[in-house]
Amino acid sequence: MAASTLTEVARLAGVSPATASRVLNGSARKPGPGVSERVRQAAETLGYIPNAQAQALAKSSSGLVGLIVHDIADPYFSAIARGVQEVAREQHKMVLLATTGGTPADEKDAVAAFAARRADAIVIAGSRSRRPEDEKGNAALAAELDRYCRNGGHVGVVGQAIVGAGALDGYHLVEVPNEELAAELAGKLAASHSGEFVIIGGPEGLITSDDRIRGFQSGLAAAGRSPGEVLRASFNRAGGYEAGLGLARRIREARASGASKEGEKPGLCIFAANDVMAIGATAGLRSQGFRIPRDALVAGFDDIETLRDFRPGLSTVRLPLEEIGRLATLSTSGPERPDGDGHHDGGATVTGQVTLRRSTEWTP
Repeated sequence: MAASTLTEVARLAGVSPATASRVLNGSARKPGPGVSERVRQAAETLGYIPNAQAQALAKSSSGLVGLIVHDIADPYFSAIARGVQEVAREQHKMVLLATTGGTPADEKDAVAAFAARRADAIVIAGSRSRRPEDEKGNAALAAELDRYCRNGGHVGVVGQAIVGAGALDGYHLVEVPNEELAAELAGKLAASHSGEFVIIGGPEGLITSDDRIRGFQSGLAAAGRSPGEVLRASFNRAGGYEAGLGLARRIREARASGASKEGEKPGLCIFAANDVMAIGATAGLRSQGFRIPRDALVAGFDDIETLRDFRPGLSTVRLPLEEIGRLATLSTSGPERPDGDGHHDGGATVTGQVTLRRSTEWTP
């Protein structure tokens, strides 16, 4: 059966379609006594479903928050999404989700789709990219966000600013000090590990990965250590796994040549630029018969919830992921930013904590 229309509701209630619309779509203009009840009764009788976009026009608010992430299956993004959902629930709003694989062109399409649905706010989480192949996508995304903000929208961005985006009213940034925290992690690892460091990072030009690599290298330099070798891979578990297989071959060859022996303190400490890569690298090493921390040391970054059940406990940098999602959403929704200064200029900065666990603690 075809859906009931507003005209049919108005006819059954004995009012004009405009009056029926004002009642059902939440307009501030109120009809006379008894009219609202007749309209609602008619709508219930016909099973009428109000038009959300019409309600948004009447109320100047759609009650929608758009959330754009690279991959909702990644625990990093699911934790941020939980924080976004928590704030939306407190504000009696609904969250619309788009996953993009980290492609700026797809993020642009998601912003356009949310804007067309008159979303009150949009939260974007995930590393920005300076790769040449993303140049056009970055420009299109920046232009789409500019259009959305000029029409009264608010955008909360996690991590780094959108490449090419100017200073916009309604644009809010929640910065993550990736470089500084990675440097701190490197310093603490260098204090207990005298051997070689290898860094597993994402593709060159992926800003989050590049910041963490640069920070880790600067931390090694500050400790008087040589730079770590950088291996580039997909910024996910699969990329970490492939890198882990390559490092397993390296350990095996070193032992075959007599450069290292089984049972000695591992000569290799691996830093993966995110936890899922660290998990993948560990799995790759295990598949070749090697164990952590017996044969190599491993550290990651983010402290995703999955690590609660991961053994050995993974050394990492703990980020308050749910709080990041909350901050990004709150920054878009009120007269005051989370810092309470009453302004939206600039953005909020979160802090993290280096957390050393069993994966970097070798014992004879």
